[in-house]
Amino acid sequence: MTFRFDGRVAVVTGGGRGIGRAYALLLAERGASVVVNDVDADPASAVADEIGAAATADASDVASTEGADALVNGAIERFGRLDILINNAGVIRWAGMPEIDEENLRQHLAVHVGGSFNTARAAWPHMVDRGYGRVVMTTSSGLFGLPNNTSYAAAKGAVIGLARSLAAAGVDHGIKVNLIAPGAFTRMAGRGDAPPEMSPDLVAPMAGFLVHEDCPVTGEIYAAGFGRFARIFIAQSTGYVSTEPTIEDVAAHWETINDEGGYYVPTGLPDWSAHFMTHLSPKD
Repeated sequence: MTFRFDGRVAVVTGGGRGIGRAYALLLAERGASVVVNDVDADPASAVADEIGAAATADASDVASTEGADALVNGAIERFGRLDILINNAGVIRWAGMPEIDEENLRQHLAVHVGGSFNTARAAWPHMVDRGYGRVVMTTSSGLFGLPNNTSYAAAKGAVIGLARSLAAAGVDHGIKVNLIAPGAFTRMAGRGDAPPEMSPDLVAPMAGFLVHEDCPVTGEIYAAGFGRFARIFIAQSTGYVSTEPTIEDVAAHWETINDEGGYYVPTGLPDWSAHFMTHLSPKD
């Protein structure tokens, strides 16, 4: 089976270099028309030129509402539709406590969270009208914690909440929203001379599958890079139940609270609530 994107139109933010470039090239190779977005116009144009007539470059700043609107409207004016949105644009400014300042946090939130929100909001009505859409947000393994990537991790964690909410909203409209946590040596990561086993090209197949019409999931997170693909998920243990708990009860049952046996993976807030409150009687 060959996965194609003939007739589909994709927007890739941060598409001028690295992982975004790999996404744009792969989608175009498989038949998609691609809008290559990057605030740095030169690399965006270079990628669009490399693809040819099926691509156009865009230098809008998706961290602003105006920029995101211009990007989406430009894609529709150029190609007549929008089927795929990959939010790949990002920044990283290494800093940790207590030296990190508010501006550092603001920059990360503006691009990672604001950019993803702005483009999704601009694209959403068009996808709803067509009854179809595929959106991939970019999170990171950095959210697992590193002393000097505080703002980056905070932003990437926030993107998960955004994507999960949009995934729930998109169910009735044929829109699927998933997340990718890419791993590759890139200029943003501080290395542009990626060896073959750490190339951005090894990330792109996962993004390609997540934006294909046959993608079977929504609201999920996948790690991709270095030749490995894996699912990341948010789970909860069965835990400990007490109707009159004390601090001492929590301490005494700490092992039970942390026991991973029988954990479950909520599909959304209603599903989480149903599991978390199963011990309550209907009258409660």
